[in-house]
Amino acid sequence: MSESTQPPWWKGATIYQIYPRSFADSNGDGIGDLNGVLRHLDHLQHLGVDALWLSPIFRSPMADAGYDISDYCDIDPLFGSLEDIDRLIAEAHARGMRLLLDFVPNHTSDQHPWFVESRSSRDNPKRDWYIWRDEPNNWRAALNAGSAWSWDEHTQQYYLHLFLPEQPDLNWRNPQVVEAMHDVLRFWLDRGIDGFRVDVIHCTGKEPSFADDPRCLAGQPLVEFNDQPYSHEVLRGLRRLVDSYPGERVLVGEVNIRSTERVLQYYGASDELHMSFNFQPLDAPWEPVMFRTCIRDVETLLKPADAWPTWVLSNHDNHRQRSRYHGSLRSAQAAAVLLLTLRGTPFIFQGEELGLEDALITPETQVDPGGRDGCRAPIPWLAAPPHGWEGDEPWLPFPPESDELAAERQRHAPGSTLELYRRLIEARKRSPALLHGDWEELPSHPNVLAYRRQLGEDQRVVCLNFADEPHAFPINGHWRIEIASDAQGEDETYAGELAAGQALILSPEEH
Repeated sequence: MSESTQPPWWKGATIYQIYPRSFADSNGDGIGDLNGVLRHLDHLQHLGVDALWLSPIFRSPMADAGYDISDYCDIDPLFGSLEDIDRLIAEAHARGMRLLLDFVPNHTSDQHPWFVESRSSRDNPKRDWYIWRDEPNNWRAALNAGSAWSWDEHTQQYYLHLFLPEQPDLNWRNPQVVEAMHDVLRFWLDRGIDGFRVDVIHCTGKEPSFADDPRCLAGQPLVEFNDQPYSHEVLRGLRRLVDSYPGERVLVGEVNIRSTERVLQYYGASDELHMSFNFQPLDAPWEPVMFRTCIRDVETLLKPADAWPTWVLSNHDNHRQRSRYHGSLRSAQAAAVLLLTLRGTPFIFQGEELGLEDALITPETQVDPGGRDGCRAPIPWLAAPPHGWEGDEPWLPFPPESDELAAERQRHAPGSTLELYRRLIEARKRSPALLHGDWEELPSHPNVLAYRRQLGEDQRVVCLNFADEPHAFPINGHWRIEIASDAQGEDETYAGELAAGQALILSPEEH
């Protein structure tokens, strides 16, 4: 491939999501921080990931774990300082890894100076930076927050918040808001950030008449179906700005609408998102019909060259994949093979490479108003308690089996989940077919999902057995087992049968 036809870096990348509060603690206060991330770059380099995405690290009162931002251009002291993020950017780049930040455009904290001004009086210059009305409609907020409108006694009006009352929505129809938020992106792009994961971008445009929505009568929050044309105008402005910087900066969107067809619209005509998360696998149990349907949908709808797929099986808002698969480590390991061999860019949520489950959260240990603490539990680095978290007790309890699944115990351990992920990422990098090739489903038993990835002369066959018993899967030609989810039979000739729950990558044998 000549340099001019080389795909952009993000099409061949494996991206790793870091939830900084739970990744690693460097100062003993029980809360993960930026220097904790810095100390474990060796782990990420060993794993082989190409880019890191940090969940919010900006100044925040933490009503919603940092998604309520009071200063977009500073680091919350919980996580460190601007000097710390500059050092992390430099160290990541020195190791060949890029760094993405979480950009939250829909809302700020109610303690952001913009909102403090906006609510100070009806004639304040920043009044129209947020959305105020004399009468509320029936829109409902997410995170069990009830109505999406809260009354402000001082100015005798309601303000809109699609999430918590502490998260008032910005008015993106105000050009001053647009320019101020563009300045935020410039601030970070100038510091060397390689792109952004854009939070609930589909919510930035609101229905201009503010009419009642019948779907809210059933208790659904508006964020689950808000999908307005103006959100696309917002996105096009962000894309123009990001594209004006060198180095292929990237926008990855959270369009939290469970419709692949609707999500596709947010790619625009190569002038909106570079990538958008596909959330259907986050809801899926480990069974073949669901995954086969989801993959077919993506392959049918996201064929244009500018609509590059993404794959994600866990994140900071959903139960970990192993927990959704009834605690089965075998299924979680087979799912790793799936995640890292589909056409598109895979995103790994921290701890998936260790095979972690959700932590057990009691009413006494719950922190998150949305009940998402289980997947956000601290990462166990060392086998012995406190698992590398010296000092104060961590802000959440550790996940089950933290001694057995600790990173130090799995590193270089044959058959460990960590080494499986490392070898899968390595296999992706050495195979043009896995990185950029076409995807073709192969005929198979209903409990087996099989597909071919091919680019030019390079090809791989991937087969996954979802059943608890072996299944035959014959394939023409001579093939060797390059990687097995259970590490069984690797480098041997494939005999045409999958063990129970096994997933394989097959490569052609040389003759």
